[in-house]
Amino acid sequence: MSTGTGSGKSTATWRNWAGNVTARPAREVTPASVDELAAALRRAKEDGLKAKPVGTGHSFTATAFTDGLLIRPDLLTGIRGIDRAAGTVTVEAGTPLKRLNAALAREGLSLTNMGDIMEQTVSGAISTGTHGTGRDSASIAAQIVGLELITADGTVLTCSADENPDVFAAARIGLGALGVITAITFAVEPIFFLTAREEPMTFDQVTEDFDALVTENEHFEFYWFPHTGSCNTKRNNRSPGPAAPPGKVSAFVEDELLSNGLFQVVNSLGRAVPAAIPGIAKISSKALSARTYTDIPYKVFTSPRRVRFMEMEYAVPREALVATLRELKSMVDRSRLRISFPVEVRTAPADDITLSTASGRETAYIAVHMYRGTPYQAYFTAAERIFTAHEGRPHWGKVHTRDAEYFAKKYPRFGEFTALRDRLDPDRLFGNDYLRRVLGA
Repeated sequence: MSTGTGSGKSTATWRNWAGNVTARPAREVTPASVDELAAALRRAKEDGLKAKPVGTGHSFTATAFTDGLLIRPDLLTGIRGIDRAAGTVTVEAGTPLKRLNAALAREGLSLTNMGDIMEQTVSGAISTGTHGTGRDSASIAAQIVGLELITADGTVLTCSADENPDVFAAARIGLGALGVITAITFAVEPIFFLTAREEPMTFDQVTEDFDALVTENEHFEFYWFPHTGSCNTKRNNRSPGPAAPPGKVSAFVEDELLSNGLFQVVNSLGRAVPAAIPGIAKISSKALSARTYTDIPYKVFTSPRRVRFMEMEYAVPREALVATLRELKSMVDRSRLRISFPVEVRTAPADDITLSTASGRETAYIAVHMYRGTPYQAYFTAAERIFTAHEGRPHWGKVHTRDAEYFAKKYPRFGEFTALRDRLDPDRLFGNDYLRRVLGA
């Protein structure tokens, strides 16, 4: 693999985390500076190559696919600066979230909210709309107060609410279509404690009490186990502390043995013997017990995910969540489908990001998963039919079949985004087939 702006041919095949997207780029670069990256983009343009940055490949879509120049951000990492008075941190775009979280904690700081995994680069996470769950805060991109972007002509743009505000509004979730993000400035706050309360609950109880559970908790989410009437709920709320993390045995049993090790075995068995899945699901849904613990944010929000899967997630108006989920359960109950993965439900407040799944509306998310290597198309197709009937917007980095015509109807500011793309990248240096489908030619 070449480093710097070298133009040696690539011999490596790039694959995403789930293994459903592969690419053989003509060239790879690992720039060590913004100047090196700009030079690599200019050279790609001169040579007629498309260019795409890749992170850790946690998107299930082909957002990062390229057969041209593949840009690895491995050397564009670390914190550029902390402004404690302003409550901000500026970080290089290739920094993995797990490194950012740990570095902030050492400085006594934290993001306000985050998703449930932290393997992604910060740029990859925001570009596809990675989010957590929250009554008042959710999307990682919604916590951005500034970013630095290299456009197709090599210009370095600094963007914020005051500087290039039209680019800022769009590029926080830009799908890699507007340029290459090189740095991000996040709003941060003094580190705090969260108390997590995990508790089994029936499907009927969760759906009946959903609005109250969301309103009464800063962060509420739950998992429904298909083929059962059982759910596992999680409520995260701020706490004065002190830290009281799960004991080592409890953490191993819940987070490693049940959530990863045994779950891997269960899914492998289900793939080999699909008829066994409903019975397994009933056992699995009973395995997790109630527990309460307190820790700093990233140790509560995030958890390891070692079992690989395929995923589709749709954002629906929050008021449509219960009806949508009940339809999904009814569809599964009536079908011959065998689903070994739980369905995840989270929420987000409305935001002002042009193509955010929560843009302009209070939102609830429903994520469906299938174990990697098992046929997922029938389940996802049936689920997508339900989600789209409820004004659903698919997660940009997860499996879906929607196109630009659909998005133009679901996003009031869709035309604003595509017009900006025409201005910043008229020759589609950053284009690929996925972006052509979702944004149009």
